[in-house]
Amino acid sequence: MSTLDDDVLAKYREAGEILTTVMGEARDMVEPGVTHLEVAEYAEERIREEGAGIAFPVNVSIDEEASHATPERDDPTEFGEDVVCLDIGVHVDGYIADAAVTVDLAGETELVEAAEQALEAAVDAAAPGVPVGEIGAEIEDVIDAYGYTPVYNLSGHGVERFDAHTGPNVPNRGVDRSVELEPGQVVAIEPFATTGRGKVGEGNDEEIFELTQDVSVRNRAARQALDQVREFDGLPFAGRWLDSSRDEMALRRLVRQGAVKGYPVLKEDDGELVSQAEHTLVVTEDGVEVTTAGLFS
Repeated sequence: MSTLDDDVLAKYREAGEILTTVMGEARDMVEPGVTHLEVAEYAEERIREEGAGIAFPVNVSIDEEASHATPERDDPTEFGEDVVCLDIGVHVDGYIADAAVTVDLAGETELVEAAEQALEAAVDAAAPGVPVGEIGAEIEDVIDAYGYTPVYNLSGHGVERFDAHTGPNVPNRGVDRSVELEPGQVVAIEPFATTGRGKVGEGNDEEIFELTQDVSVRNRAARQALDQVREFDGLPFAGRWLDSSRDEMALRRLVRQGAVKGYPVLKEDDGELVSQAEHTLVVTEDGVEVTTAGLFS
């Protein structure tokens, strides 16, 4: 793989700059009494105001939740004494930045720090020719040193145009045999630290969806919902983005027909806590460039 051309690199950089700005504003909103929906909708609208696209619905994961949690339509849930992971994706002409921070409202400073320091170590280790398993070992060592466990069955990932989850996977633990990073790749590295056993499973809630195949449907409401889904460029979307609750019901029909798939919330065991930190970076000929730099400063 060769290095990115200047135009493409500029778009990745712009997406990262917008994400960093929006994340800072959204993070400052997270406090007791504010609703999850207020933060998610604010961040999504700010992305649009900046002239960019939303790469996936804003994830607002609480306590044992690790990923795929986003508010439903008219969701009244407020922040309390929570560990809050915000995961935001921005694209410019399909070129994506993906990043996450954890906001501590529960007095879990070290849990948050474990994920952030693991990310810093991972970015320091990343370079062309470095096996992703070595990056995972750096993540694992840092989180272990804090007395927590990495979430082993979640990983970082490649990022390509209009696709936020491609190869290579970047594990959150050491792996003996793994692919090497190559110049021109764009990857998102995202350590998760947990008080639990380090394995997430699927919960019952499902508010994020993605078009999998464009099928012919007879039901009128389902056809109308499908027309809206096509507008999301194949990227993940939230049920609340559709025009009405009736469209959301039609969306469930599309899921049953296999046109759309849902992403259940991924969770640790009840009562456990999860923190997350994530950057997007471009692999260059002689190192890496973090497009979301400044998130943790």
